Amino acid sequence: MLADAAMSGLALLVSRLIALSALPEQPRGKLRDRFTMGFWHLEPMVLGLNGMMLTGVAIYALINAVGSLMDGGRDLEFSYAIFYAVVALIACLGMALLETRANRTLKSDFVALDAKAWIMSGGITAALLIAFSVGYVIDGTELGWLTPYIDPAVLAVVCLVIIPMPIGTIRQALADIFLVTPLDLKKHVDAIAEQFVRQHGFLSYRAYVAKVGRGKQIELYFIVPPNLPPRKLEEWDALRDEIGDALGGGEGPDRWLTIAFTTDVEWAD
Repeated sequence: MLADAAMSGLALLVSRLIALSALPEQPRGKLRDRFTMGFWHLEPMVLGLNGMMLTGVAIYALINAVGSLMDGGRDLEFSYAIFYAVVALIACLGMALLETRANRTLKSDFVALDAKAWIMSGGITAALLIAFSVGYVIDGTELGWLTPYIDPAVLAVVCLVIIPMPIGTIRQALADIFLVTPLDLKKHVDAIAEQFVRQHGFLSYRAYVAKVGRGKQIELYFIVPPNLPPRKLEEWDALRDEIGDALGGGEGPDRWLTIAFTTDVEWAD
């Protein structure tokens, strides 16, 4: 619980930093001066760490459950256990539903992962509630010898189901951390760049694309013929705007776009 609270606090801190960096008039300070490129790179780090923590907790619970089964199970007071499971299940489902609905508008990976964590907790609790109910019914009967094994057995099965759940988040976070190029975004950028190369008689282009959290980083270098008639800077700026509009994504903080024109290929490579 302490680790989960710490990760939630860290996610809130990073979200706050990202929100502040996205303001039109960004507050000045030592932190801002040290992170002039913004704080988007922190998002996948926190998501990956949080996802690995969730998987680690589930693996730890699985190991404990298997150990308990090998030691003969554990005795429970099923009436209290059922009450606790009902209250916990209501809380988990309520939080999961609240965050899922809110994230339809927010579209935040942080909120999505936290909702997934509540769903995982709710799944464990629901399975344990069923197991506790069965244990309560068979306790004192000829099947009563099974009651010590119900809790660890069900917990082990549920852990096997939920351990893979954060893997997708971890994989995407690692891809963002290592700046793996998203193929669909790269294809879109290539298509737009090739179109402008043909329209304006450029020689070629170089495109560098990465995704960091929800932010997209795009660098485009157009190789211009040395004998191309000179243009005013305003014309080049207008061409940049045209390319930016064609790429989409607007001028918000979620897109970091660099467009350069050069006759020297070495500047682009």
